Amino acid sequence: MNLLGAFSKVSEGMYCTDAPIVCFSHLRWDFVLQRPQHLMQRFSADRQVFFFEEYIPTDHHLAYLEIHPFAGTTVKAIRPRVPHGWSEPQREEALAHLLDDLLALHGGRQPILWFYTPLMFAFARHVDAAAVVYDCMDELANFKFAPPQLKAMEQALLDRADVVFTGGYSLYEAKRGRHDNLHAFPSSVDAHHFRTARNGHASPSDQADIPGPRLGYYGVIDERLDLGLIRDIAAARPDWSFIFLGPVVKISHDELPRAPNIHYLGQKSYAELPSYLSGWDVALMPFALNEATRFISPTKTPEYLAAGRPVVSTPITDVVRSYGDVPGVFIGEDAARFVDACAAALALQHAAGSWLDTVDALLGRSSWDDTAREMRMLIEHTMGGPAPFPAEVAGQRAARAQGQPTPHA
Repeated sequence: MNLLGAFSKVSEGMYCTDAPIVCFSHLRWDFVLQRPQHLMQRFSADRQVFFFEEYIPTDHHLAYLEIHPFAGTTVKAIRPRVPHGWSEPQREEALAHLLDDLLALHGGRQPILWFYTPLMFAFARHVDAAAVVYDCMDELANFKFAPPQLKAMEQALLDRADVVFTGGYSLYEAKRGRHDNLHAFPSSVDAHHFRTARNGHASPSDQADIPGPRLGYYGVIDERLDLGLIRDIAAARPDWSFIFLGPVVKISHDELPRAPNIHYLGQKSYAELPSYLSGWDVALMPFALNEATRFISPTKTPEYLAAGRPVVSTPITDVVRSYGDVPGVFIGEDAARFVDACAAALALQHAAGSWLDTVDALLGRSSWDDTAREMRMLIEHTMGGPAPFPAEVAGQRAARAQGQPTPHA
């Protein structure tokens, strides 16, 4: 059986090889391309994947589903619409019925339920699933405006889940002991996509006139960024240009640091990122050290490196742990040290040397294809299916179980 083939479940002596995946996500499919999109796109190669998003209020008097296809993928985004003013019990009952209708319309086969948010488990827990997967990408309970019931719903999901993945080693350690089939999968990278930044691109029009050296960040701009740090480093080096790409979420635009050398260029598509990276000298991760960042394992770390850009980060635990000894990664705890780290990164970027050889060897073991394949094998193995469980994968599992990082990211 092909390792990239379908998941299996023993059911009355027969293997279910075409179960659809229903992926429950707090992120919209077309918002920012992250871990859910990378994985679900790969899983959709041999099965139907429904990306079930958070509900949207409607003025209509009935609840209904919107099904959104997107060019370039067979994944269908499912957007429930629920009338304004319905109580939470009414809303949960409606969502449960809509989920049942979706499954019935597509053959009524036992689905694989894959959760990125425990909150959606409330209306999906009744489904007779082939498997329940919890891919804990972030500690959502620590985020700004997190619902108070999130922790209780996560425990309910952990009690039901067949297998649990975490988005980093810190999260793995935090969840260890709460599930007996737990596996760490730090961020992977589409190295080929980002490596094109090394070839040189025509500078995008909104970046072309910004003077160098350019130091940039892309991603969601929210409470996880250290706005005071950004303000201080921009003031300390007015001769450097600081570029920020991404949507502003959960904070006011009025809170953003403003200076002549700080440039907010808005959200860019995944396809556009290499062209912006190509014009940067250094890539930044100026994260605040707070509850929202305590367990993060930023996907952008390997992406920046694949683009051939030195990285400067605050001392995020998983960054220090996985990349602290990697050439081209610099750590700065406060503004003065962050500025010094940026200067060292600029010097490395403009010096002759082979620091990227080590980076490329590391990234070669960190592909999303490999991550998807290992996840598939673990799920199939968990369900008693026929998939082989190679010794090297078992060894990586054992290393993670002992809290020893293995190179996924």
